[in-house]
Amino acid sequence: MSDHKISRYPVSDVNDLPDDIKQIILSVQEKSGFIPNVFLTLAHRPDEFRAFMAYHDALLERDSNLTKAEKEMIIVATSNDNNCQYCVVAHGAILRIRAKNPLIADQIAVNYRKADLTAKQKSMIEFAMKVSNESRAIGDEDFETLRGHGFTNEDIWDIAGITAFFGLSNRMANFTSMRPNDEFFAMGRGL
Repeated sequence: MSDHKISRYPVSDVNDLPDDIKQIILSVQEKSGFIPNVFLTLAHRPDEFRAFMAYHDALLERDSNLTKAEKEMIIVATSNDNNCQYCVVAHGAILRIRAKNPLIADQIAVNYRKADLTAKQKSMIEFAMKVSNESRAIGDEDFETLRGHGFTNEDIWDIAGITAFFGLSNRMANFTSMRPNDEFFAMGRGL
């Protein structure tokens, strides 16, 4: 385990957190075997933690035409574009596991245009990058392009919502100097 600080803000012991937050964190620890630093960092402000988790789950856990791996592709690509080490590393690990592909997260983070993706997935990430960097320039032609690849209006909302939410997450991770857990680096590599 790393001896480095996980945040420039104080991090509480999980047992000192409000019961509802403690239960969320312990549930994640039970599934993954460790507590991702994002939970301990954002628990610094309990009300904001609750809102963050509610929105996270509304976007990522809802039934959608996007696969869980495709949602993670969006997160990895846009988080890399936002220079968010925490989210690229953590969600890269999740992507490797969900895609059952030890290469895909690194490919997407370095250059999604050269990654082993379908044309549909590349168009999804292109749109996510536009949402991230040029949302004011989004027009009907963007929707037509995505519909041409089989995306529905609800799918397009999902792409934009995930991108926007992780824009917030990336900025908070960078602002707090959130450190990725060492465990994330090896996850999904030996598939």
